[in-house]
Amino acid sequence: MKITLYYFKIPFWRAEVTRLSLYIGDIPFEDYRIQGDDYDKFKKTGELPNKKIAPFKQLPVLDVDGKIFAQTGAIARFCGKLSGLYPKNDDYKAALIDQIIEGAQDINYLVTLSGRDKDTERKKIARDILATKHLPKWFQFLENLLKQNTKSIYFVDHDLTIADLAIWRLLGWLKSGMLDGVPTTILDNYGSLNKLREEINKNPKVIKWMDQVYGKTI
Repeated sequence: MKITLYYFKIPFWRAEVTRLSLYIGDIPFEDYRIQGDDYDKFKKTGELPNKKIAPFKQLPVLDVDGKIFAQTGAIARFCGKLSGLYPKNDDYKAALIDQIIEGAQDINYLVTLSGRDKDTERKKIARDILATKHLPKWFQFLENLLKQNTKSIYFVDHDLTIADLAIWRLLGWLKSGMLDGVPTTILDNYGSLNKLREEINKNPKVIKWMDQVYGKTI
């Protein structure tokens, strides 16, 4: 099976959950990061370097033996099944993981909305609402779900899944200081979320991936 993941040249959670899922599962794949002329062409036409058109003219897109499909959750689930980080025969466990992936999508959408206004003052207000109302609400939802799982520090059952990888990378972005108006202390009051992040940051495969690809944990 030949697998190619197409995404932009950034360590964003939408692609990183799939990259790490495959890497942790020792599944060979091409990590194609679109840039330069490829980027310009894709933004104009949706054409991928393999000459096919992305289904929604958005990334990520996964190419499996010449067949392509899109959307973060669909790609993460497909690759999670290959790597053992998503169940093949347990629908309830799969649904518990799916709800976390969908929650990550909702959080991402709120962040996107808060940064759309071109007016500086209105954007500042939107980001303040994001940081003081929306994100704390969603973080508490996630915190509660982690606490409900008494079997481990992960979201579902005993083991790491794509749900944990998605939230780990998403939270790393949200507390990075890269987002205007979102303080780096945004996660300080959520002990279970921080334990999850710490545990994944200690995972040997995650450490190796982050070091060889980015030169550091980010």
